[in-house]
Amino acid sequence: MRINELFPYIGKIESESLRNKTEKVIEYALRGWNEKDIKNIPFTLLVETEINLIDHINTVTELSYSIGLIMKKRGFKINMDYLIAGAILHDIGKFIEYEKKGDKIVQSYPGKLVRHPVSGAGIAMRFDLPVEIVNIIAAHSKEGEFVKRTPEAIIVHHCDFIHFENVKAL
Repeated sequence: MRINELFPYIGKIESESLRNKTEKVIEYALRGWNEKDIKNIPFTLLVETEINLIDHINTVTELSYSIGLIMKKRGFKINMDYLIAGAILHDIGKFIEYEKKGDKIVQSYPGKLVRHPVSGAGIAMRFDLPVEIVNIIAAHSKEGEFVKRTPEAIIVHHCDFIHFENVKAL
């Protein structure tokens, strides 16, 4: 399975170095998951949904990218490479937080102790991603209420909740 097929916006990251590091983070997080299971991981265990984690990540990335372009057009300084990489990686820790037990995806023991924004930020740091991307990952959920969010982190945070709240409303 090719990463750019799972996450098509990865090709929009202009920095080859950042794109390669982003791919390495994804490869690391996906180890232990097979292709079929990866496409069947629910994006949340909080509400019943047919939307999988890959679709959620791509929706948040597409929303973030669109908003980033609009903000840049209006004079805001948005680092689009950081925004795209951060949006793609915002839920990367869920591949650690979840595990397959029988036919079900459930919260793993590590996931019960360390939520995905924290484990995802740790993985990003392990692969030497810029601190601004670590901020996006760490701050995209409620954990972000305790840190300063960059403009890119603000965008991803809101796009994540736009998607989650709309799915929940269904």
